[in-house]
Amino acid sequence: MVSALATARTAVARRQPLVQRIAPCHCGYPIYFRNHLCLHCGRALGYEPETATLLSLDPAGDGTWHVAGTATTQDRAFQRCANFDSASQCNWLVPVADAQTQSLCRCCRLNRTIPDQSIATNAVLWHKVEIAKRRLVSSLIALGLPVASRVSEDTQRGLAFDLLVATGPAPIMTGHDNGIITLNVDEADDAQREAIRTALQEPYRTLLGHARHESGHYYWSRLLQDSSWHAPFRALFGDEREDYDQALEKHYANGPAPLWANNYVSAYASAHPWEDWAETWAHYLHMVDTLDTAVAGGIGSNGSSRLKKPFDKEALYARKGEKGKADPPFLACVNAWAGLTTTLNELSQSMGLPDYYPFALSKLAVTKLHFVHRFIHEAQTRPPCVGCGTDTAPAIE
Repeated sequence: MVSALATARTAVARRQPLVQRIAPCHCGYPIYFRNHLCLHCGRALGYEPETATLLSLDPAGDGTWHVAGTATTQDRAFQRCANFDSASQCNWLVPVADAQTQSLCRCCRLNRTIPDQSIATNAVLWHKVEIAKRRLVSSLIALGLPVASRVSEDTQRGLAFDLLVATGPAPIMTGHDNGIITLNVDEADDAQREAIRTALQEPYRTLLGHARHESGHYYWSRLLQDSSWHAPFRALFGDEREDYDQALEKHYANGPAPLWANNYVSAYASAHPWEDWAETWAHYLHMVDTLDTAVAGGIGSNGSSRLKKPFDKEALYARKGEKGKADPPFLACVNAWAGLTTTLNELSQSMGLPDYYPFALSKLAVTKLHFVHRFIHEAQTRPPCVGCGTDTAPAIE
């Protein structure tokens, strides 16, 4: 009989990354998601979000680009995002067919407000925020989630970002409201962000973490609220009708719920069901994206070998009243994640740095991650990714 651990290793080894974070250039040397130029051959590079692919490019001679080594065709001709020459230095591509009406890429057109670029420090901070935002948005698109600009594409249900810098004594509050995600650009300053993290006694605080967390709030209201998943959500995460402001006030006054580590992915998740959902959503994106990069770098298939007791089906439906089938692909991913982060934490310690992933997943946290996983795959607007399992909403007795 093949062991669960062996099955997990095989499934992860076969898993194809959702987003191409590391790829070979046309010259054969490695190129990376953030690159706009191959450092070996000097060839232009660009990210194509529809196929989640980093492309090597050749100029077409008319200001457009085509995939290196291929004949120029209208459906594979691109222009650079209009923000390529800005402080953002966006390396995403816009199909020529779309460029007549959209000069910005799918990520940049989500911006409703950006910092005043006449201030030099704002340009530096905006650049850092956009690096994090591109990473988030590339994952959302690749997962098949709806990503339409509230500014120019779907003014009722779309998504937009306000990237704000404080201009007075009152700080900018990162958050989500009716499809608008507000990010405090001042937190792109490492010293300021670390000071906030220390003051709040948080083990982890990053721009990308903020963006992933707030996107969870957006998709809760955009896709989960009043859907067939709403009742199962309440059964697992709690009733979100609990007074939100009072819950946060209590959390900050008294600290997290007792024994929170047994039930939540983070201490902040224990504050309110909405925060539990957003934190779990963010951790799911942490897991998927980091495993993508690990697989692309050739180190994604061995992490689960370090686990004495891998998570099994029992962890998928840990809350009484739930029932469902095993999900080998998801179990493979979560076990690989647990093993990989153990090694990454040790690597960080070897460099004298804090733990890379300062969290330990309980069985109930894995149950919630599995819920997010299944929800995303039902919500997809495109076919499921290779190697990821699918399921329906859990049955609650």
